Amino acid sequence: MELLKIQNVKKVYTTKLGFNQCVALKNVSFSVSEGEFVAIMGASGSGKTTLLNIIASLDKPTSGQVLLAGTPFSSIRDRDLSKFRRDNLGFVFQEFNLLDTFSLKDNILLPLVLSQTPVKEMEARLEPVASMLGIRHLLSKFPYEVSGGEKQRAAVARAVITEPRLLLADEPTGALDSKSSVELLENFSRLNREAGRTILMVTHSAMAASYAGRVLFIKDGDIFAQLYRGEEDNRGFFDRIVGNLSVLEDGGSSNG
Repeated sequence: MELLKIQNVKKVYTTKLGFNQCVALKNVSFSVSEGEFVAIMGASGSGKTTLLNIIASLDKPTSGQVLLAGTPFSSIRDRDLSKFRRDNLGFVFQEFNLLDTFSLKDNILLPLVLSQTPVKEMEARLEPVASMLGIRHLLSKFPYEVSGGEKQRAAVARAVITEPRLLLADEPTGALDSKSSVELLENFSRLNREAGRTILMVTHSAMAASYAGRVLFIKDGDIFAQLYRGEEDNRGFFDRIVGNLSVLEDGGSSNG
C-alpha cells in the first residue's frame, strides 16, 4: 500500500529583496510503500535536506504536494501540524537531541508524556522497543553516561515509541564510529523487517544506504536515478550504489 506520495514538488527560495531566486527542488515525484526502507542520497546542496524538511512538514513546497496515507499536507491547518507530526512521524537526527537532565527512559517516553498517554501504556510500549534496540539495561542512565551509539539507539527508541506511520532519519550515522553505525543500521533493518516500520533515511554514506531496500539519488533538485536491492546482500548493493554515485558525479544517467 502506498504510504507516502511526493507529487511534482518544487521549492524556490527568494532573497529578502526579491532579486534572486534559488531553486532547491525542481519537480520531484516519487512514492514510498508501507513497510519500505528507502534511502535518499545526494551531494551537499543537491536538495535532499530541503526535501526531507518538506516531508517532515517543517517546510512547505512552492508547488506540488505531499500526501501521507492519502492525506495532503496542504489540507492540515498550521495549528494542527504539531499534533500531526507527533501522531504520524518519528524523527532520528544526527546529533541525537537528547535532554541531558533526563534519563534515557524519560527521554524515550517524552513524546508519550506530551501526548498524555497513560503511564501503564507508556511502560507497555517501552519494554519491547528497549529490548529490540538493546538498551533495557541503560534506561536509568543519563545521556552523558553512555556512548554515542547508545545515545542514538535511545533516540531511535524515542522516535518509534509513538508508533509513527513513517520514520524519518537525517544522517543518523553521521556522528557515530563505524561499529556504532553498523549496530544502528542493523537495528533499522530489524525495525523495518520485524516491526514493519516504514523508514526514509537521508545519508551521504553508501554503507548506510546499502541497508535500505531502495536508494533514490537526488541531483540539482531532482530525482536523478534509483536503485532497488532485489535479492542482493549488503556488499553487492553497496558496490552498485558506489558505481551509481560515480555516474552521478560524472553527470551520466543510471537506473537499476
